[in-house]
Amino acid sequence: MRHGKKFNHLGRKTAHRKAMLANMANSLIEHKRIRTTVAKAKALRVYVEPLITKAKNAVKDGNPEKNMHAHRVVFSYLKNKHAVKELFTVVADKVANRPGGYTRILKIGNRLGDNAEMAIIELVDFNEMAPGKAGDAGSGGRRRRRRGSSGSGASKKTETPVVEDVVEEIEDAAEELTETVEDVAEDVTDTAEGEEPKGE
Repeated sequence: MRHGKKFNHLGRKTAHRKAMLANMANSLIEHKRIRTTVAKAKALRVYVEPLITKAKNAVKDGNPEKNMHAHRVVFSYLKNKHAVKELFTVVADKVANRPGGYTRILKIGNRLGDNAEMAIIELVDFNEMAPGKAGDAGSGGRRRRRRGSSGSGASKKTETPVVEDVVEEIEDAAEELTETVEDVAEDVTDTAEGEEPKGE
């Protein structure tokens, strides 16, 4: 039964779950974006956002004693002094004016092996490709459309930059594969007719 289950245990014992979330939080703070399952991303969001708030408030307050206490509290969760330093210097300064919601979860489809729902979790203020950022690649670049679309504004669907990149790679690979298949088909036809293949 599910009585009193307030959060996702992720199929792990308490110590294992806490260690895993601490490692994922360290990676998120260091790399600003990680790829994981949707369930773990949602659990990580609940774990890391209060730590970011604590770092932001300690830096904003400016009291050295409170700042040291906040460092120690955050270190008790992360257990990594480099991640704590990055959090209190780089991340806290960047999110100083944000009232919460420091992370974003982007679903990216299912994993091939076990069909688990995958996602990217990232720190919102560190996404350089987000629309509306100055000097980003997505704001003034060309947009790709699906073939055969009517071009109506209602049918257009805005996609995240990560998904657009994957779609472009898949389309390019499909074009290369089609060209290769056509070349092989020509060679087979020429060989069947008794001519030398043109490819070599």
